[in-house]
Amino acid sequence: MPAILHLKTEEIDTKEKRGKYTVCVVGCEEKGVLYSTAFAEAGFRVICTDSDQTLVKCLSKGKPVFSDREIEFKLKSFLRRGRLSVTSEIQKPVSQSDIVVMTLSAKIDGKKQPDNSEAENTCKQVGKALNRGALFIYGGTAGLGFTEGVVKETLENTSGLRMGKDFGLVYAPIQFFSRQPSASIINQELKVAALDEASLASAVKVLGVLTGKDVKQISDVKTAEASWLFTIAKQDANLALANELAVFCENAGIDYFETLRFIDINGSSFSPTVETEVNRNETYLLLETAENLNVKLRLPMLARKINEDMVRHAINLTKDALRSCGKTLRRARVAVFGTAKPKTATTIFVKMLEKRGAKATLYDPSLSKNEFSDIARLLKRSIKETVEGADCIVILNEQDKFKRLNLKKLKAVMKMPAAIVDLTGMFEPEKVELKGFNYRGLGRGVGKE
Repeated sequence: MPAILHLKTEEIDTKEKRGKYTVCVVGCEEKGVLYSTAFAEAGFRVICTDSDQTLVKCLSKGKPVFSDREIEFKLKSFLRRGRLSVTSEIQKPVSQSDIVVMTLSAKIDGKKQPDNSEAENTCKQVGKALNRGALFIYGGTAGLGFTEGVVKETLENTSGLRMGKDFGLVYAPIQFFSRQPSASIINQELKVAALDEASLASAVKVLGVLTGKDVKQISDVKTAEASWLFTIAKQDANLALANELAVFCENAGIDYFETLRFIDINGSSFSPTVETEVNRNETYLLLETAENLNVKLRLPMLARKINEDMVRHAINLTKDALRSCGKTLRRARVAVFGTAKPKTATTIFVKMLEKRGAKATLYDPSLSKNEFSDIARLLKRSIKETVEGADCIVILNEQDKFKRLNLKKLKAVMKMPAAIVDLTGMFEPEKVELKGFNYRGLGRGVGKE
């Protein structure tokens, strides 16, 4: 097995040469899928592993946990050609690999505290099978000191190898942008940090192949960890401001999305959203780090509260939409289009609807009925089944299928008068109202008397 740690550029300068190397990606959610498809596209052999059997089952059929037709097409192609495989095993794939990429990050518990146990336990399993000369890339989001204090120590203790001498270790986080047209590592500026020069040099060569662009090198791992957390904190603060201004526009009778045409936002996203999971884990990692340092970060804390309160605002918009139809939320049938994964804004929203006496149905085209048992009773298999007899449709995210809704057909099976609540900004209010629906939308100060 070739040693990646002291890799020369000419050893991976063609797809044919890269085909001699195997990459094991540990963690098959959004970031894991991005890494897997990027390595497979560059010519490497890829094994994607995850302990979640449901996730493995979906991915083995070419279905990622997010809606992206381009990624889905690539996955199916790589699986069919044998460039990529999916498994729930971990030690065997690691033992066969030259490069190991782990994308697992800390989970946030019910008390909003980070829990690193899954990532740490996975490092132990990886360490038991890690090859001498291999490169380990940590691609999740690390709290300050996590890469050196947990990942490095755990890998060394379980493998008996020494970082920098026997294996390489780098921190190379990537971000998954849920609202961009096509998710890809190629569109990102990759940054990498290491504790030693050999690891850094090897990773720069490998990661540079994925994007065809220079990889930004950071000499200090803690600086890299902090810079990534700060990047997310900035995004979360921008999102909070966008959400606040969107609510302002609703009350002022202004269309927020129209105002964006005249704002200089320097290329950064300034779109509001009720998807509370965006930036959530990273922000709580930063807040925990600050607490450990006895520092109070007031703005990130406030921004997170504003963003998580947007689900309640979505409930208020739904109540207002139903009221415009002469109906109340209690006993109303509400069809929800969103992401059915646990602990997302969609599932929180649905539970809030039920607490207020509404009857909810849920449609997520990326999931089958039995994948997540806690909401299986609400999941429907088709758009028609979801909206049949409904008083209101609420759209929480921008999945491809939601963009192509046939409002005329929906109207025929719904209980009219009915409303559409657009929390994404996908639909023009006038077009929806011309189809016979009452309209309410996040940031849309229209339709109110």
